Parts: sequence; structure tokens; C-alpha cells
Amino acid sequence: MAYTDGMLKDGALKGRTVLITGGGTGLGRSMSKYFLQLGANVVITSRKLDVLQKTAEELMAETGGQVLAVQCDVRKYAEVENTLAEAIKKFGSVDTLINNAAGNFISPTERLSNRAFDTVVDIVLRGSYNCTLALGKYWIKEKQINKTVLNIVTTYAWTGSAYVVPSACAKAGVLAMTRSLAVEWAKYGIRTNAIAPGPFPTKGAWDRLVPGEFREKMDLKNRVPLKRAGEHQELCNLAGYLISDFSAYVNGEVVTIDGGEWLQGAGEFNMFEAVSPEQWDAIEIMVRGAKSE
Repeated sequence: MAYTDGMLKDGALKGRTVLITGGGTGLGRSMSKYFLQLGANVVITSRKLDVLQKTAEELMAETGGQVLAVQCDVRKYAEVENTLAEAIKKFGSVDTLINNAAGNFISPTERLSNRAFDTVVDIVLRGSYNCTLALGKYWIKEKQINKTVLNIVTTYAWTGSAYVVPSACAKAGVLAMTRSLAVEWAKYGIRTNAIAPGPFPTKGAWDRLVPGEFREKMDLKNRVPLKRAGEHQELCNLAGYLISDFSAYVNGEVVTIDGGEWLQGAGEFNMFEAVSPEQWDAIEIMVRGAKSE
């Protein structure tokens, strides 16, 4: 077995229906494929119906599973309610919500318009609570138990980060919602958890975030102690576990999967990683000399 292999046993999600926002591309598509391989039905949403339909056809051909593509702008509550209705009509129920839809760009904050700020916050935070509220209300009203919400956040949800301030604000809000509802809705049989991924490159989103020549000069995997980016299957394995019954006692948790990236930046003296063995020899001589004075 390798970390690029699926982790859960066949049929681990059999009979379940998973709704994934932003499910047509990137990590959303990768998670959708893995859940289908585990026996789940999948509902994928985004604003681009043509992309969704193409992905749905590909995933069904690749896995033999059932995929429903529904056009939905998560910023609009009525469209979220329609998505839920379409999913119930097709599959009879929805068992898991994955809030994966996101928007982000790198910019000095003073260069942003209020509309740019609103765009990111509306997709990430408003979209996540719209979907969570719609499904949560339905599950509670219908007295349906053993349901899960999985939110995709970031490590800078708790550290903050320059140049992505709208995203940091929005993801912090999603993390707060995760932990709050984990307590409030547990009595209804709803578990709420989050994943904070590090660098998991995706075509399109990654290119927009770090464009052109900057991609090589500012290679984000160089910030990772393991010196590599994440493989999509690694995140899919974690997501599959957190929405399965194998994690039935995990609630209100945010699991970081970043190869140690955020800790690399958090340590006071972590910059000494760049010191060569010869330089360490020189430092040791200087330290011994200082002690003997």
C-alpha cells in the first residue's frame, strides 16, 4: 500500500449520498470520484453547468456510480434549497454535505475593492452557511440522524495570512461555524468537522493563485518540511474517513493535512533549516567560545 492508494474498504459509503459544492473540478472532483468508488451517490454543484455535466459523465463512466449535476450559486439560498430538493428527488436523501466551493486571489489588501472582498467572503462563508443551514434544517425537521458536514478550510483560518485577507476572514468564519455546530447539532445526530489542506495543486485554481513565473520562484512546496505537495488521494482518504462511520466519535475537529507547512512558519527558529552542516560547525565553535568567556 502507498499513500496514493485508497484507504477505506470497498463499500464503506455504500447507499449514502454526498453533496459536494465545487464538485466539478479540482479537489472536489477528486473527492467525488473516490466517494463513488466507495459506493456513494454524489451530487456535484457549481455555477458552470457545462463543466458539471461533463464531469458527471466522466465520473459515471470511470466508476459506474451515480452522479447528479445541479447548477447552483451557493451565495443564493433559494438555489441551495433547489439543489437539496433535486438531490432528494433523485436519491431520496442526502447524508453528507461537503462545503468545498471557494474563491481566492492574492493581492495587497489596499488594492482590493469592497466588491472583490465581498465576492470571496460570499462564496466561502455565505455559501458554506447557506448550504449547512439548508441541509441542517431539513435533517432536523425530518428527524434524520447519522448525518455529516465536512468543511474545507485552511491553516490560515487560525493563523491569518497577509495578501489573502478576504479568504482568511471567510475561512475563519467557517471554522468557527464548524466548532459551534458540532456542539449545537450533535444532539440531532449531525457531526461537523473540517479539513485544513496545505498545498494540493489543482489545474486552474492553483495557476490563478500563483500565476506565471512566480510559480517557480515562490514554489509553495518548498515551505513544506516534507518537501512535496500533497497528492489528491491523501486528502480524499481523509475526507472519506471523516464522513464515514469509522469516524463516528470525531466531532468538531479540524484536521490539518499539510506536511507540516504551517508549523514550519510558526516556529521561532525554523529559518535555521537553511544552515548548512559547515555553518553549524562554525556556529558551534562560536557558541562554545561564548560560553568559555
